[in-house]
Amino acid sequence: MTASPSLAPSKPTGYWGRYRHALWLLTTRDLKVRYTTSALGYLWSIIDPLLMAAIYWVVFTFVFPHRGAGKEPYIVFMLIALLPWTWFSGNISDATRAFRQEAKLIRSVKIPRSIWVLRQICSKGIEFLISLPVIAFFALITLKAPVLETVVYLPLALVLQVVLTVGLNFIIAPLSVFLRDLERIVKLVTRLLFYAAPVLYSLRFGNPVLHFLYGLDPVVGFLELYRACFFPDVLDWLYVLQSAITSLILFAIGAVVFRRSVPRVLKEI
Repeated sequence: MTASPSLAPSKPTGYWGRYRHALWLLTTRDLKVRYTTSALGYLWSIIDPLLMAAIYWVVFTFVFPHRGAGKEPYIVFMLIALLPWTWFSGNISDATRAFRQEAKLIRSVKIPRSIWVLRQICSKGIEFLISLPVIAFFALITLKAPVLETVVYLPLALVLQVVLTVGLNFIIAPLSVFLRDLERIVKLVTRLLFYAAPVLYSLRFGNPVLHFLYGLDPVVGFLELYRACFFPDVLDWLYVLQSAITSLILFAIGAVVFRRSVPRVLKEI
C-alpha cells in the first residue's frame, strides 16, 4: 500500500494556505499513485476517450455519413465535448467512493473533509488540461476546423463545469456512505445522460417548451461553451444561462448537504 504523504505543511500559514497545500499534496498523490507504475503514464488519461472518439468517428463518418450528427470536421466537433464529458462523468463516479475508499485516513488526518472530494476533481481536471493539445492537433491536421475566435468560452466553460461538479459531488459523496446502491444508480444515470447530452451531436428544438426543458440539463450549457471554442455558431446562450442557474442551485444545495452530513459520515465510515 502506498504511504500517504505528510499533510502537515511547513511553509504555508493561515487556514487557506494550509488548505491549498493539503489539497495540492493529495491531488499530486492521486496522480502519482495512478500512473507511476504504468508504462504509458499520463497517456492512459486520453487513450480511453480517444478510442471512444475513433469508434464514433468511424460510425458517423463512414457507416452513417448522412445522419448529420454534427459539423465538420466531426472528430473535432466530438472531441471538444467528449473530453470534458469524460472528466465530468469520472468525477461523478469517483464521488461515490470519496469517503469509503480511504476511511481510516479520513478519520485520522485533521484536514477539512471537503478536500477529499475536491482532490478528485483537481486530479482529473489536470488530466483534462493535459488532453487539450489532442483537440488542437486534430483541429490543425483536418484544416477544415474554424479558427478559434475567442478565449473567453474555454475559461467560462471550465468555471461552469467545476461549479456543477463540486455541487453534485458534495451531494453524492456523503449520501453514498449511507446508500450503497447509489454507486450503481450514478453509473446508470451517467450512462443514460451521455446519450441525452450533446456529446455526439448538437440538438435544436423548434418547440420552445422542449428547448427550455432540454436546457435544464446543466451539462448542456458547459458542453455548448466548449464546442463554441471551435464552432461559435452552435452556441445557445439560453442553455448557458439555464446551466449557470441550475449549477449554482446545486452548488448551494451541495454545500448545505455536505456540511450537515459530514459528522454522521465520520461516525459511519
